[in-house]
Amino acid sequence: MQADKDLSDLLKSWRHELHRHPETGFEELRTSDFVAILLGGMGMDVHRGIGGTGLVADLKVGDGSGVIGLRADMDALAIHENAPEREHASKTEGKMHACGHDGHMAMILGAAKLLSERRDFNGTVRFIFQPAEEHGRGAKAMMQDGLFERFPVDAIYGAHNMPGLPTGNIATRVGGIMASEDNFVIHVKGQGTHAARPHMGIDPIVIGSEIVLALQTIVSRNVDPSLSAVISCTEFITDGIRNAIPTNVTIKGDTRSYAPAVQALLETRMREISEGICRMHGATCTFEYTHEFAPTVNWERCVPVAVEAARNTVGAESVNDAVAPMMISEDFGAFLQAVPGAFVFIGNGESGTAGGVPLHNNRYDFNDEVLTTGARYFAELARIALPRF
Repeated sequence: MQADKDLSDLLKSWRHELHRHPETGFEELRTSDFVAILLGGMGMDVHRGIGGTGLVADLKVGDGSGVIGLRADMDALAIHENAPEREHASKTEGKMHACGHDGHMAMILGAAKLLSERRDFNGTVRFIFQPAEEHGRGAKAMMQDGLFERFPVDAIYGAHNMPGLPTGNIATRVGGIMASEDNFVIHVKGQGTHAARPHMGIDPIVIGSEIVLALQTIVSRNVDPSLSAVISCTEFITDGIRNAIPTNVTIKGDTRSYAPAVQALLETRMREISEGICRMHGATCTFEYTHEFAPTVNWERCVPVAVEAARNTVGAESVNDAVAPMMISEDFGAFLQAVPGAFVFIGNGESGTAGGVPLHNNRYDFNDEVLTTGARYFAELARIALPRF
C-alpha cells in the first residue's frame, strides 16, 4: 500500500537525519529542536528543557481521563562510526548512534504521527523524549525536574531494538527484564621500587591481581545460585614502567544484578575482599561503589497490555511474552520505580544479518525495516491501554 510506503519513507528520512547528527548525553540540543519542531507541526503542545534537554509533547483526544507515556531516548555514544559507505553516517567526529536511539525516536515520532492523524483513542498520550540514557542520568534528571508531577501518567511504556532477535519480533516478560548497573573503582597503593629489587617495595600489581581473582568468588560462593549477578573488572591501570614496579594500581569495572539485597551483598563483599587483601600485604586500599542504573522491572499489570498490542501489530507467532532477562541495563528502570509500566525488545535482525551487528559496535546501524513496526506498536498500545484507566 502506498500509505505504508509513505510512512516508511518518512520515518527513514527522520532517522537518517538524526543519525547524521548524533549528540551525547545532556548535549542533545539539535536533536531536541528537531523532535520539537516535528511534534509541534503535528499540533501538539511541546514542553522543553525538562531535565536539561528533555521534552514532553501532549496529545489529547476525547474525554477520557487516562494518560499514558511513550518514551524514547535521544543520546548517542562517544564512538567513531566506521561506515564510510553509509550515506547517513555520522557527520560528528567521535560520536555515533551506536545503540539505535535514532530509531527509537523515529518510532515514537511515527506513533505520534499515526495517533495525531487517526485520533482513534480516548485520553491523553504523553510523548517523552529523554536525554542521557547511556550513563543512567537522564531519567533521574527529568524526574528531579518534576516530570511526573508536571506531566503525570497512569503508565509508561518503552522499547529497545535488539540485535540477535529476528527483525520485527517483540519480546518482553513480567518482572526483571534488565539488570541494575553499579560501578566500582578500587585503588591499591603499594610502594614502588626497581624491577630488579622487588623485595624493597610493596607490589600493587600482584596485590591487584589477587583482588581481581578473589572478586570472582563472590558470585560463585556468596550469591544464592538461584539469583543472578555479574562482577566484571574492565580496567587495570598502573603508574609503572618496564623496569619499575609501580606504586599505584587502579581497578575499574561494574556489577549487574536484579535485587537490592544482591547489590548490597556485592558491595559489602567486594569492599571486604579488597581491603582485606591490601591489609594482608601492607598496602592501602580505597574502594568506591556507585549505583548507576536501577534494574528494569516490568509491572505485572502492564505487561499484558504490551503483549496484546504487540500481537495485534506483528502477530502472536512473532511475540515472546516470557523472554529470558538480560544483564544489560537501561535508564528506563528508574521510571518504573516511580510509575507503572513495561518495556519490550524489538528485533533488529538475527546474527549474520545487517541488523544483527551488536549494540555499541562502530558498524552498528538501526534496521529501517523496524521503524513502522515500532510506530504501529506504540500507536496500538495507546489505543488499547487508555480505555483501561
